[in-house]
Amino acid sequence: MPHAAAKADTRPLAIFLMGPTASGKTALALELADSGRFGLVSVDSALVYRGLDIGSAKPDAATLAKYPHALIDLLDPEQAYSAAEFCRDARTAMDAIAARGKIPLLVGGTGLYFRALGRGLSDLPQAEPALRAQIEAEAAERGWTAMHAELSQYDAVAGARIHPNDPQRIGRALEVIRLTGQPLSALQGRAQVDLPYRILKLALLPERAVLHARIAERFDLMLAAGFLDEVRALVQRPGLHPQLPSMRCVGYRQAWQHLRGEIDAETFRRTGIEASRQLAKRQITWIRSEHDVFVRDPLDADRLSDAKLLIEKAIG
Repeated sequence: MPHAAAKADTRPLAIFLMGPTASGKTALALELADSGRFGLVSVDSALVYRGLDIGSAKPDAATLAKYPHALIDLLDPEQAYSAAEFCRDARTAMDAIAARGKIPLLVGGTGLYFRALGRGLSDLPQAEPALRAQIEAEAAERGWTAMHAELSQYDAVAGARIHPNDPQRIGRALEVIRLTGQPLSALQGRAQVDLPYRILKLALLPERAVLHARIAERFDLMLAAGFLDEVRALVQRPGLHPQLPSMRCVGYRQAWQHLRGEIDAETFRRTGIEASRQLAKRQITWIRSEHDVFVRDPLDADRLSDAKLLIEKAIG
C-alpha cells in the first residue's frame, strides 16, 4: 500500500543567523539583505540600548540607514529588557516583515533570545520589587556566594547553570523559588511554543585561533574609534551604575572599572579581550547544544557558499 505524501510545511520561512561575537554574522546578513528579499531583526542584548554603539559593535548610522534592523536602539541604558519582551517585539517585527512579503532574517549572538523565541517561554511569575529588594538586602549581609549556595540547595540544576558571580540571575532564581515554591529549572521546562514560522538555523563558527585573533583586532579598533569616550559619557548619566544589565555587557564593565581607576589601561585591554573570548566560548557552547543547526565556517568560501545554497533551498 503506497505511503501518503508528507504534508508540506506551509508556514512562512524565518532564518536564524547565529554565531559568536566577531564571527561575521552582520556581514553575511547585509550581503543577503542586498537581494531585497529579507527584513533584518537584531538578536543582541546589547544592541537594544541607545548609546552603546562602539563597544557593542553596533552597525553605524550609515549602515542602519541602508539596512534597517528591527530591535536596535529600543531603550535607554538605565532600563532593563527581558527575554519575554524580546519575544514580543521580535514576533511583532517578524510579522510586519512577513506582511510585506519578505523573509524575517534574525541575526545576532544572544542565545537566550533565540531559544526563547524558538522554543517558547515558561510561565514565570512577574518580578516582585519588594521581594527582590529583600533578597538583595540579604545578599548585602551574607554575600552572593552564600545566596548561590542557597539556590543550589533548592534548585541544583539552576545552581549548576548560574555562575556564583551573576547576582542578577541568582536573585531572579531565588525570587521565583520564593514566589512559587518550585525550582526555576522545573518551571522553565514547561515552555510553550507557538511560533508560526518554519525556522532555518544557520551558525557561523570560525576556527578558534582565527576567532580569538579577530576578537583582539576588533577590540583594538573599538578603542581607536573612541570606545572609552563613549563610556565616559555613559558614566556621567546619573541613573547608571555598574550593576545594570547594560553596564554589565562585555567591554563596558571593564571600561567602567578602568575609568574608576580600578584597573590600568593595559589591564583594561587584556581583560576586555579575555571577556569577549569567554563570551564567544559560551556562545559556541550554546550553539553546539542546539538541534537542527547548520554550522559553517565563514572564512571557508566553499562552506559559506553552501550556507547560501541552504538558504536558497529553504526559500524554494
